[in-house]
Amino acid sequence: MENILLLTFMVLMAELFEATMQRSSTLLGVLAKLYLYYHKSVFFFFLIQPSFYVILFVIILTDTLNLTMVLLLALKIFDMFYKIELINQVFVKRQISIQIAEVLARKIPSWFFLIGVGTYPPLVFYALG
Repeated sequence: MENILLLTFMVLMAELFEATMQRSSTLLGVLAKLYLYYHKSVFFFFLIQPSFYVILFVIILTDTLNLTMVLLLALKIFDMFYKIELINQVFVKRQISIQIAEVLARKIPSWFFLIGVGTYPPLVFYALG
């Protein structure tokens, strides 16, 4: 049980780090912050996604690959590659639709960044329990 709590806490800390790194008032601001890392190197962009690596570590350490763990891994992979695609559209190709531009310019509430913190650690706890 202590191991489950420790691993869940590790995911929680990784998610808090990501939430802190990506915090902004708009989604465009989030993408701009991530673009700074992506512009240096795509590998650097992947390095600032620690919860993905922590979840991989949990899967390997516990040898648990149930449906919940697969879902967590799929969500993290989808999240990273969707951000990369948005960064490419907005900052590299500079081709975005008016609807996407409107969504990116909207203000987002401060609790928005805690969605991952409230979602991933409980799912890890559930998957390991």
